[in-house]
Amino acid sequence: MGRSQSLPRGGDPRFGPDADDTGCHILHVDMDAFFASVEVRRRPELRGQPVVVGGIGPRGVVSSASYEARRYGVRSAMPTARARALCPQAVYLPPDFTAYSAASRAVMRIFRDVTPLVEPLSLDEAFLDVAGARRLFGAPTEIARLIRRRVAEEQELTCSVGVASSKFVAKLGSTRAKPDGLLVVPAARVLEFLHPLPVAALWGVGERSAEALQRLGLRTVGDLAEAPPGLLRRAVGEASAGHLHELAWGRDPRRVSPEHVEKSIGAEVTFDTDVTDPTEIRRALLALAEKAGARLRAAGQVGRTVSLKVRLADFRTVSRSRTLGVPTDTAREMFDTAWALWTALAPGDPVRLVGVRMEGLAAAEETPQQLTLGAPERGWREAEAAADAAAARFGRSVIGPASLLARRDARRDEKPTRP
Repeated sequence: MGRSQSLPRGGDPRFGPDADDTGCHILHVDMDAFFASVEVRRRPELRGQPVVVGGIGPRGVVSSASYEARRYGVRSAMPTARARALCPQAVYLPPDFTAYSAASRAVMRIFRDVTPLVEPLSLDEAFLDVAGARRLFGAPTEIARLIRRRVAEEQELTCSVGVASSKFVAKLGSTRAKPDGLLVVPAARVLEFLHPLPVAALWGVGERSAEALQRLGLRTVGDLAEAPPGLLRRAVGEASAGHLHELAWGRDPRRVSPEHVEKSIGAEVTFDTDVTDPTEIRRALLALAEKAGARLRAAGQVGRTVSLKVRLADFRTVSRSRTLGVPTDTAREMFDTAWALWTALAPGDPVRLVGVRMEGLAAAEETPQQLTLGAPERGWREAEAAADAAAARFGRSVIGPASLLARRDARRDEKPTRP
């Protein structure tokens, strides 16, 4: 979808929280400035201050900005250097995905208390189909209010909710309701809501597509809806033209799919300056494997294929992968494999970015673990799970980056017997 600033916050009573929700069984719930809000929740002294979460080095990128920071023009995906120029007084924090994953799981549990039909899109947003929950919890708007109240009371976080007859329109509604709002788009008024919006509001219209459409005089969704098919095809191509035409008329038949599963989980880092020292690369891969392992365990997933991503100083990007014999979620195994891939790659040139990713995911509880003759009863996975618990309670900094793995270099065959 296009940039959220294209959708000013609602105030039109036709689409307010008290509008007619007949036939509107789809909710889109979007947490407000999620990463920044989680940081403020555990650091109450930051409340009311501009807070920016993301890469804090000169090549960093903003992941989340509190609404206090957004007043200065700070936005997600903006270079951190630009954010610092716009808002030098903000508090800049590196991301802690262990904390965000824990908060996400708690919020998703609230959603699933209402309906089993929950389709997460990311850590901080999800679609809900509440058609079957009406008898127990009331009309869709009442369910939206219940969710917002529980998230605020139980998690000390805020969210915005769009209520509509389709996923596409519900997502637009939550965007327009931000921050901390609720907006209903009545089924009978979908076109009244859609057609005045800029074309960038449509899913699949990025900056270049919007510019191409605007050059043809198609500035609003209504303009696009009335455009001849041939004109659309020339601007955005055959497949996109049909897709955008359907959305412009409010047609989105997709159902909420609770079977949505992550295809891969990983982490990457962009170095502040290009790196040539193998020791620094090794240290980075250790930390990335630890992050990826923590996310896998938080999601209840294991994977079979470890992928290494390397971006060189001249922006060439190379990837290598290796499939393991047995699925895993341990950082130790991911690091061992990633380091072997790096050693075989031996790029020689300065490195700008490295990443570690686990692919071929499956539910951990449904994947049998291979037993090894003579292996201790408790091993690396238990040790790392204990570190996850400590990080969730005290913060990842208490155990340090890749602390579980750093000592393995001195004694490669040593295995912990206790977590």
